[in-house]
Amino acid sequence: MDDRLRMRASDADRQEVVERLRAALDEGRLKMDEYLDRMGLASEAVTYGDLAPLYADLPESGSVARREPAPDPAPVRPPAAVRRTGFAGLPTPLKVLWTIWGAVVLVNIVVWGLVSATTAQLIYPWPVWVAGPLGAVLLAVSFGVTQMRHDGRTDPPRLPPGPG
Repeated sequence: MDDRLRMRASDADRQEVVERLRAALDEGRLKMDEYLDRMGLASEAVTYGDLAPLYADLPESGSVARREPAPDPAPVRPPAAVRRTGFAGLPTPLKVLWTIWGAVVLVNIVVWGLVSATTAQLIYPWPVWVAGPLGAVLLAVSFGVTQMRHDGRTDPPRLPPGPG
């Protein structure tokens, strides 16, 4: 008989066997009544020889008789077909410019509204001259960037190298 089997087991050893039995129960290798019986015997075990038969018929946790190598996980790539449109599809600098434009236009409209309210007459809508030209420029730039991204280009087109 092996000397190790006659050595006294510690509480940690008994707990390790119980955890191994619990894993076997979770994997479906043991039925509940078998698990409870073996768990009771594990808690009463004095030596390693008392613990060894409790898991001798169980494979290592998670092992299978004929284990095939796990396939390499496919790299996670964002779908190419996902295309964000509208404000969300713009690059960050353009989002910042649109936000600044909106804040400036809003301040001008509020000032125009307050002036119209305090004079008790509708005055000329001068905020149109602030919003219109700058908004048109931003709209043109945003449209151009969106079209370039849609076509798959991120850099402006370059001329082919000349002869020589």
